[in-house]
Amino acid sequence: MTRVTFIGAGSVVFTKQLLTDLLRYPEFDEIEIALHDIDDERLRVAKATAAYVSKRLGAHARVTASADRREALAGADFVINMIQVGGVEGTRADLEIPARHGLLQTIGDTTGVGGVFRGLRTFPVLTGILHDMEQICPNAYFLNYTNPMTMNVWWANVVAPSIRTVGLCHSVYWTAHDLAELVDLDVADTQYRAAGLNHQSWLLEWTHNGESLYPRLEQRIADDPELQRRVRAEIFRRVGYYPTETSEHSSEYLSWFLRSETQREKYRLRPLEYLQISEDNVTEFEQTRSALDAGHDIELLDEASEYAPQLIHSVVTGTRREIHANLPNAGLISNLPEAEVVEVPCVVDAEGIHPVAMGDLPIECVTVNRPYASVAGAAIEAARREEPTLVRQALLADPNAMSSVTPETLWRICDELTDAHAAHLPAGLLSRA
Repeated sequence: MTRVTFIGAGSVVFTKQLLTDLLRYPEFDEIEIALHDIDDERLRVAKATAAYVSKRLGAHARVTASADRREALAGADFVINMIQVGGVEGTRADLEIPARHGLLQTIGDTTGVGGVFRGLRTFPVLTGILHDMEQICPNAYFLNYTNPMTMNVWWANVVAPSIRTVGLCHSVYWTAHDLAELVDLDVADTQYRAAGLNHQSWLLEWTHNGESLYPRLEQRIADDPELQRRVRAEIFRRVGYYPTETSEHSSEYLSWFLRSETQREKYRLRPLEYLQISEDNVTEFEQTRSALDAGHDIELLDEASEYAPQLIHSVVTGTRREIHANLPNAGLISNLPEAEVVEVPCVVDAEGIHPVAMGDLPIECVTVNRPYASVAGAAIEAARREEPTLVRQALLADPNAMSSVTPETLWRICDELTDAHAAHLPAGLLSRA
């Protein structure tokens, strides 16, 4: 019997979608689902959600819930990680503290100052989960959804290289679907592959009946002044390849967009946008809880969009399919260092996950990736050494930070973020640099 453990199951809306995708496979009619969260109320709602989804889909999932992580991990074949260390208040600090000093972010969960501090407070918890897995379920796959994806997968392979860690994100999937719609095609009639870094991969192959769709996209953008106001359209225009993450995310990875009110207006950017998204997520949780407690229906999406259920189904049943995933760069992208974590196409089957070596990225793409990769690598090393100065030095490579504030101000921002996140940081990182 396949057993899937959800760590951070209190992310109820995401848990609902993953369960819906899983339980739509008839082979998983009686799958074991183990839920874990440190918040008792969210765990209760997650269990009620799982029971509802199973009944609604006519499945017979065996659902358990435990606040004891080791208990939830026992017997796991797959562990899905979606924790958010520090919760909404942690996100608020990541965005508001830099903004008070003139450093604006939209999402703050991938790279830059927000991504680095989100990573630093997540690493200790990841270490605990992975060391538990080494003892309890050493052969299980660790399927990570938690951001910052690149840093978290990288950290996992530093502290627990024997665990089969795979980073999963739906950005490539949705990019392909949204672009197909933009050029009036069904995504099933297109072929696509992307590669790069998570949230900054590039659509390298995108065709229909063997012909590139890029000329059609270029014309579509040229004909629509509003499309020209998308961050991703501007990146595509300058780099020549379309990036696979939303404009809101992409805007803060470069120096081009957030430092000027004129640019923010031109590209319709709302700094600190993730605060409202976080509040909306809380509202959606509360609405789900109220509906379930009242015995009302909750919405289930029709489309299977998440890679974790697809990967699990392929490994268990031998069904061969291709997804995109984040893995250590063991020769997968030859002009990025091998220590890094990269996002590439992967074939999945009964034997596991088989990444596709993509060779050299186009130089214009890898040039944009390198600052992001440098920030991630230095942050990993800062955490490994528990060296607070290196945390700050990591951010000297971040284009958004260094186009917005001076190094002196950046040091001050990091001091304030260290104080704000002190409860979640290792002792060695608490001193001021």
